[in-house]
Amino acid sequence: MKIIGVTDFGGPEALRLLEVPEPHPGPREARIKVAAAAVNPTDTVVRAGVRGASGQLPPHIPGMDAAGVVDEVGEGSRWQVGDEVMAIALPFGQHRGAYAEYLVGPDDSMARVPAGMDPVHAATLPMNGLTALQVLERLDLQPGQVLAVTGAAGILGNYLVRLAKHAGLTVVADAAERDRVLVAGLGPDHIVPRGDDVAERIRELFPGGVDGLADAAVLLNKAAWAVRDGGGIAAVREWRDEEPGRGITVHPIRVALEYRSGDKLDRIRALAEEGVLIPRVAATLPAADAPEAHRRLEAGGLRGRIVLTF
Repeated sequence: MKIIGVTDFGGPEALRLLEVPEPHPGPREARIKVAAAAVNPTDTVVRAGVRGASGQLPPHIPGMDAAGVVDEVGEGSRWQVGDEVMAIALPFGQHRGAYAEYLVGPDDSMARVPAGMDPVHAATLPMNGLTALQVLERLDLQPGQVLAVTGAAGILGNYLVRLAKHAGLTVVADAAERDRVLVAGLGPDHIVPRGDDVAERIRELFPGGVDGLADAAVLLNKAAWAVRDGGGIAAVREWRDEEPGRGITVHPIRVALEYRSGDKLDRIRALAEEGVLIPRVAATLPAADAPEAHRRLEAGGLRGRIVLTF
C-alpha cells in the first residue's frame, strides 16, 4: 500500500510517498480504506523526530485522524465491511499513523462518521475532539464555573469553547482582532485580546481569577495568572515552566490515552450531529502533497485543518 512516511526525520521535505506491505486486522480489529487524513501540529512533531519512536523501525507514518470505509474485519469485530467510520491513530503505536491507504485499528479506536458528513470533515474530529473531552474531564468544572480558553481560534480551541458552553460553563476566550468574529460565533460569554498579557485581560473580567484554564495556545505561565488560587490548568503540551503554585493543579493532557475510547468517540459523533462540534477545513490536498501541507501548517495562520485525501 501507499503511505506518506519518513525514513529520516527532518523538515517537510522528509515526507515521502512510499510503498509498504498491506496490513490486515487481527481479532476485534478492523481495517479502514482511508479516504481522508487530517494534518495536525502533532504530525510535524512526529515528522521531525522531536519525540522518540520507541524503537520503531522506519518508515514512520504521521497522522492521528482518519476517515474512510471499513474494507476488512478481524474475527469478532463489531464493524462490518462497508461501514463509514472515523478513527484515531497512534503514529508510534502498533498500527502506526493515518497517512496511509489502509489503517488498521482496534474496534474501539473507531466510531461511525456523523450522519450527512463527508470523510474530509469527519477526519478532523477524532484527535481534537478527544483532546477537548479529556481537557474538560481533567478540569472537572461544574455548570456555572468559569473556564478560560487560550488559542480559541484554533480547532482545539473551537471544540473547547463549544463543549464547555454545552456543559453549562461560563467561557472567556481569547482572539486576535482578525479572529474576533470567528471566535464570537462559537458562543463564548467573553472575548479578550490574544497575547502575552491575556491573563491580565482575563483578571479584568474576573478579578479573583477563573476556575480553570484550557491552554490551547501553550502560553504556560504567561496565562497561569488568569487562574484563581486552587484552580486548574489543562496543559496540552509539556509544562516547561515552573509550576504556578498557589494551589493550582496542572493537568497534563495526553490524547494517546484515548486510543481505545470508542464510547467517547461515538459521543463526538453525536455532538457533531447535534451541531455542537463543527469541523472546519482550511484546504484539501492529495496525500502526495503532504510536504506542502506541513509547510502551510508550520507557516501558521490557518483557521481550519488541512486534510490529505487518498
